[in-house]
Amino acid sequence: MLFGPEVRTRRQLLKTSAVGFGHVALSALLGKESLADQTQPAVTTTPLAPQLAHLTARAKRVVFLFMKGGPSHVDTFDPKPLLTRDNGKPLPFDLPRITFGAQGNLLKSPWKFKRYGESGLPVSELFPHVAQHVDDLCILRSVHGTNPAHGGALLKLHTGTDQFVRPSMGSWVIYGLGTENQNLPAFVTICPTLAHGGVNNWGAAFLPAHCQGTPIGNASLAASNATVKHIRNGRISSAAQRRQLDLIREMNKDHLEITGRDQALEGRLNSFELAFRMQSAMPEVQDLSSETAATQQLYGMDDAVTEDFGRQCLMARRFLERDVRFVQVTHSDSEVQWDQHSNLYHGHTKNSSEVDKPIAGFLTDLKARGLLDDTLVLWGGEFGRTPTAQGTNGRDHNPHGFTMWMAGGGVKGGYAYGATDDYGYYAAENKMHVHDLHATLLHLLGLNHERLTFRYASRDFRLTDLAGKVAEDILA
Repeated sequence: MLFGPEVRTRRQLLKTSAVGFGHVALSALLGKESLADQTQPAVTTTPLAPQLAHLTARAKRVVFLFMKGGPSHVDTFDPKPLLTRDNGKPLPFDLPRITFGAQGNLLKSPWKFKRYGESGLPVSELFPHVAQHVDDLCILRSVHGTNPAHGGALLKLHTGTDQFVRPSMGSWVIYGLGTENQNLPAFVTICPTLAHGGVNNWGAAFLPAHCQGTPIGNASLAASNATVKHIRNGRISSAAQRRQLDLIREMNKDHLEITGRDQALEGRLNSFELAFRMQSAMPEVQDLSSETAATQQLYGMDDAVTEDFGRQCLMARRFLERDVRFVQVTHSDSEVQWDQHSNLYHGHTKNSSEVDKPIAGFLTDLKARGLLDDTLVLWGGEFGRTPTAQGTNGRDHNPHGFTMWMAGGGVKGGYAYGATDDYGYYAAENKMHVHDLHATLLHLLGLNHERLTFRYASRDFRLTDLAGKVAEDILA
């Protein structure tokens, strides 16, 4: 309550002093003692301005190639000779206490593995093109989570929790680092799935609004139709729009002088400004006609099987080279996701044939343009599959041990980290929990996961909650 023109409550005084609650929260983060290898970020009035990292960064940006549904590690990047030998026999140890569905005996992989590159790492027949890049891959064979259901597992992978609405990892990255391109969203997700958590998988939750992911289309649309809606205003000119925004800004500036800082309102105003700038920048990024025929062929855009995912990957490269900080590309369709409870051979063959060449082309292109050195590529799904059969020719969900891989961005290439047991059910050596994966990803970007916090509802939150350990062994 105001008692006079110069008398304000403590709440209003705090709101109107310095830059309000946002300043207090950020100051708490920045005010911790400086370590020898850490540089304090600068406080800025521009929400998306680039911030200095805590540590020496190995990567500037991230692209997450998300395979929705759960690709089978024992059929792709984690060969199990004993699984082949003991095909049809019972699993020789106990199943998890909670399983998603009924499981039968062991089921060998229908695909052969072959060693590639100077590293000699094995890759299955499902990924012959990606296999040519095995010396750039850091294969993480011991990732594990907690939830055997798609919804919970997707949220765990994307936000660090399977129970609550929390900021996504992309949002945390933007909160910590900002962006180097003020004319495009800092966090873009291309053709994301609307199922199993939907927007929560790229949402900012309680972080500032500018940390929110911007979806380009969704999984139900062909990538050729994945655009930002209403990017052009055919009714009024850019000059008229600019005058409108200036008027809105002035009106709300007067309002904020009375009420003090309002993070939600300021977030909306900033989104208006970004949308205005995007009108010229976004169409140019999504216009692939300027790419050479050779480049489009490299991504598989000349083939109906690979055209859709190839288009997504090429679009991702165009965002990355324009310094968009975090890009996610999702492979998912309503017909056959990576969720083969039955007909494993058909489903995984179809899916891998759609993504193998585009991913290989993407890696080739990043490397040729000098982008792979400071771009961290992450590949994987929300969990793996069981080595046991579901029905006669399928596999069930398996969050207890599965494979993801990284490339570029300061990780060791041609390197396999961790291991599952002899049959591929449980993570067994150098176990990497999802929290450890997040801690390592943030570390590669120069962010200390224990310092990257945000105070909300009277407690400090972070992506890794109260856990997380950096996998030092994979750092180049």
